[in-house]
Amino acid sequence: MKSVPSPYPEFEIAELQRENQTLRQQLQQILEQAHRNQNIMERHQRFELDAIACTKFEELIAHIFNALAQTSELEMVTLMLLDPRQELAAMLADQRVELHAYPHLKLISNQRELGSSDLSAHKPVLGPYMSTRHDHLFRSWSARPRSVAVIPLRRQQKLIGFLNLGSQHAERFQRSMATDFIERLGSVIAIALENVLNNEKLVYIGLTDPLTKISNRRYVEQRMLEEINRARRQQYSIACMFLDIDFFKRINDQFGHQGGDDVLCEVAARIKAELRLSDTLGRFGGEEFVALLINTRLEDALQVAERIRRSIAGTACRLSDGSRCQTSISIGLTIMDPLLHRGEVSAVARDMLSRADQALYGAKHHGRNQVCYQ
Repeated sequence: MKSVPSPYPEFEIAELQRENQTLRQQLQQILEQAHRNQNIMERHQRFELDAIACTKFEELIAHIFNALAQTSELEMVTLMLLDPRQELAAMLADQRVELHAYPHLKLISNQRELGSSDLSAHKPVLGPYMSTRHDHLFRSWSARPRSVAVIPLRRQQKLIGFLNLGSQHAERFQRSMATDFIERLGSVIAIALENVLNNEKLVYIGLTDPLTKISNRRYVEQRMLEEINRARRQQYSIACMFLDIDFFKRINDQFGHQGGDDVLCEVAARIKAELRLSDTLGRFGGEEFVALLINTRLEDALQVAERIRRSIAGTACRLSDGSRCQTSISIGLTIMDPLLHRGEVSAVARDMLSRADQALYGAKHHGRNQVCYQ
């Protein structure tokens, strides 16, 4: 049987084979890129779902700095949140959120603190890193990126902060790039932030005295159980102070209930000023306060109590109507030694409060404006 000669010259066949090989390689590259894109999309979807599922501020912040950098293959991520009245800072401090543990998070009063006036509050800004525009955004990093994306975070038509992404690759973020994907990322993070902050505010409101803005009795009792357990594990003592404003009824009678409220707020602020961030202060009811001093020896607790007493007795409280009210405070103090108090935690807490209350009674009985130890 005779073979049929090819209608194409051999050089054309070789050329077609080379083109076919090139097309197969290009198709393989397209399929591999599609597979990579699919993986990237799936990682980002997981990141977004996990972000929205966060219920705690610290949990979300850690997720943004760790998971986002890994998911998006970024060297640098920073976050700036607007806090013009320092309400967020105060709330997080009261809830024992250690902001210094997150160096790449910064609370700012206004957009001017970003160091550049031309960053958009509505659209992401992409392009090469410029020290004059971006230095404030990445100052928490020792190195500097080569390209950046600055993403405004908005909720309810309101700017709440900026998410800043930095890459060591100059081509990663370019001005000509479409920003749909980055805008979606900003929207998801803004929603997640609003969600966790609303949750934190609800918790804060439920555990805060509305007048003095310090913790309420429920929170102090909750913290007391937690701290007793921790003190036993780590073998340190806890000081408990019961504080009561002297002759408070006279203050209400002389200055009215508004004057009494002013005194309560001022006294609470002065007590808090003498305590550490790790300590707990709460209004227990009426004119009574309870303070827990963590990892504190008796000598140190007595010094703190005496500073509080002098602070309140030494300077009259300024009232909202401009008048002044001289007052003082009586303090009962006790110490919980973890080696001696080994019973049920709730029983130990009740005993500690009872002893501090008895010491307070002693201070009242012996003339007020003094510290007594039980």
